[in-house]
Amino acid sequence: MAKLKALKSALLLGCAVFPGGALAQETLQTIEVVGVSPVSGGEIDREKIPSNVQTIDASSLDHAKTPSLLDGMVTSLPGVSLSDTSGNPFQRNLDYRGFTASPVPGTVQGLAVYQNGTRINEAFGDIVNWDTIPEMAIARMTMMPNNPLFGLNAIGGALSIDMKNGFTYQGTQAEISGGSFGRIGGGAQAGYQKDNISAYVAADALYDKGWRDFSSSSQIRRMYVDLGARGDQTEFHVSFTGADNKLGAAAATPADLLTQRWSSVYTWPQTTHLQLAFLQANGKWTPTDTLSVQANAYFRSYRASHVDGNGTDAQACDAGGPLDGQLCIGDGATPLNQNVAILNTLPANSALGAIDRNSTKSNSYGGSLQATSTAQLFGHDNHFVVGTSVDHGNTRFQTSSELGTVDQNFFVTGTGVFADQPLADISPVNLNAKNTYIGVYATNTFDITSQLSLTAGGRFNYAQIDLQDLTGTNPLLTSNNNFQRFNPVIGLTYRIAPNVTAYAGYSEANRAPTPLELGCSDPANPCQIDNFLIADPPLKQVVSQTIEGGVRGELSGGAAAADPLPRKAPAKVIENGWRLRWGLGLFRTENFDDIISVASAVVPNFGYFQNAGTTLRQGVEAKVNFAWNRWTAYANYTFVDATYQSSLTLSGVNNPMATIDPVTGASIINVTTGNHIPGIPAHRLKLGAEYAVTDAWKLGADLNYVGSQYLIHDDSNLNPKVPAYWVVNLHSSYQVTKNVEVFGLVQNLFNQRYYAAGTFLSTAGFNNSTPGGANLFAFNDSRTFLPGMPLAAYGGIRATF
Repeated sequence: MAKLKALKSALLLGCAVFPGGALAQETLQTIEVVGVSPVSGGEIDREKIPSNVQTIDASSLDHAKTPSLLDGMVTSLPGVSLSDTSGNPFQRNLDYRGFTASPVPGTVQGLAVYQNGTRINEAFGDIVNWDTIPEMAIARMTMMPNNPLFGLNAIGGALSIDMKNGFTYQGTQAEISGGSFGRIGGGAQAGYQKDNISAYVAADALYDKGWRDFSSSSQIRRMYVDLGARGDQTEFHVSFTGADNKLGAAAATPADLLTQRWSSVYTWPQTTHLQLAFLQANGKWTPTDTLSVQANAYFRSYRASHVDGNGTDAQACDAGGPLDGQLCIGDGATPLNQNVAILNTLPANSALGAIDRNSTKSNSYGGSLQATSTAQLFGHDNHFVVGTSVDHGNTRFQTSSELGTVDQNFFVTGTGVFADQPLADISPVNLNAKNTYIGVYATNTFDITSQLSLTAGGRFNYAQIDLQDLTGTNPLLTSNNNFQRFNPVIGLTYRIAPNVTAYAGYSEANRAPTPLELGCSDPANPCQIDNFLIADPPLKQVVSQTIEGGVRGELSGGAAAADPLPRKAPAKVIENGWRLRWGLGLFRTENFDDIISVASAVVPNFGYFQNAGTTLRQGVEAKVNFAWNRWTAYANYTFVDATYQSSLTLSGVNNPMATIDPVTGASIINVTTGNHIPGIPAHRLKLGAEYAVTDAWKLGADLNYVGSQYLIHDDSNLNPKVPAYWVVNLHSSYQVTKNVEVFGLVQNLFNQRYYAAGTFLSTAGFNNSTPGGANLFAFNDSRTFLPGMPLAAYGGIRATF
């Protein structure tokens, strides 16, 4: 048994993982194994997986090549890209095949993310807080396309993250870095093994002032600890992830302001405070050479608080009316607060705004049990996995809206007066949400021949989501919701040649509406996403059907180009070796009863969720990685055609191309079949290369091209697109001694000015505190954009012992 474990470890260390940037090669023919289920232990030869699965290891997240976890994933995972709606580099969205895993509440989520076998999409809105994941402690990441075994929300795919432990990492490493916009950070990790006992710890901290005016600073503090023990047949680990992060945001800014100053912001403060305590236990029992049992259990405590300066629908009450001298909301005859009259004591000609606050307190717990068998079936190799999981979340969500005034810098100052007016759809919220998710899954890969493998399986998902209004004033918010579905998967792989594999597969997945979406799905009672929940008409679950196929392979000659094993000294470059890895795939995912967010025509800055019929995301993924002597290079191209397949009539609020409904008088847009889904660029191209100038000195560059996209809420595609853009980055490292390395990075080398995303705002400006007074700070252009970060440079030093 010990020999088998040693052989498996050698295979994992020697696997030829070729991410988009840093290429790792092997000197011997080895097998790359990839997990096919949420819980680790179900690893199988990647060439038997009938989808475009991708893996990267810790070297792809090296700060000598990339400044952050998200940037490293984009560089190293073909098909993955980033989008930005928050204006904070640590709260960007990860996009894959037109689906998103976002840290921004209210974003429609489509990717499931796992850490050591536990789903870490937060219980309330399925958001993924990338900033709480200690990137230094990551051992390996696997991006799996649509796969029902990964449970709810994996309609676009799943990302599985395996963390380090003392058995897989020994030694000590520390680094410090700093650079543009006041960034300073440092971290350390240490792993230790003594016979059958192991320990690992990692911790890091970072401060970044941010490049946007006033309100985009970040303070990151994270840690990860793992304690392990193993015997001949068992292995057990207890781990803890902790984080305490404060993040400023500076979201989209009106185009009129960006032409005056690229770093300008619009309505602030916008701050987020996130705290996480995440305890996991993982065990594995291997009673025979062909049978193993894996289990995990967890408790996750998550706290989030948001402060967000905004505009408001509050205004001075009508002069001469029954509420003359007071403050109203929605119109000049509806009092701001239903319980008490609010006198208008504000200075004349004050611009009115609001400070919206919300807090989320979630406690989640659950576990998984899984068995894996690799015993032969009818004399053929066979790989069978069966498992079950239970996840329960309990969330308290609270909100309030404080009247404020807006100054010349668009800073909102609170007045101590709080809005509470159901007639204007503004009321404090105190919601309790309970969600229970149960899954049972199985998958089997059978080798029909030595070249042909068949995979078949499925998962049954059950979701119970209960909402309860704790204020006693929003009875429509209280509801009980149940969703269930069985999702199948089937696929084939065929080795055309020893180094060429063709694959094809079909899978289904479902996504139950999140508690946040269920609580904000009434057009007549919209929400200020992510701030308010008002009512709860039923939403249908999303069901996806994915077909994909492709071919992948490799060519090589001469000696291998580099030594793959981890070393404290620089890896020796071997002359006359080359390797080419490539892949080409097609995919088509159709979503039925897809969920989208819609801007409210009733209340400014508010919105709601609704089912939008059928949507389609289809495209092409192509990648090539090349290593020769001292060179490594890569090229990745992704085409995503994301369209509506149903006709819709949506609110056209603030959209300059909207029309007026002749019956209701509301501003509307008409979406027809074939219209493109906003915010999803069709084209993405990534190129990069690295050259070992000497055995100690490496120099590299990469280029990111992102195609044009429609503005968010331009679902009818009548406005000009957000322009395409490209960015060039540089990186270099030098091994000063066996134990000390210095490195430097340049982001956006040519200081390109580009927009990461865009949407619309009201050009009318802010309401005036003076009765009958003209609005203040009005705009000419209704477009608002998220500006891209300008030129930035960072450097650091790392010591390894």
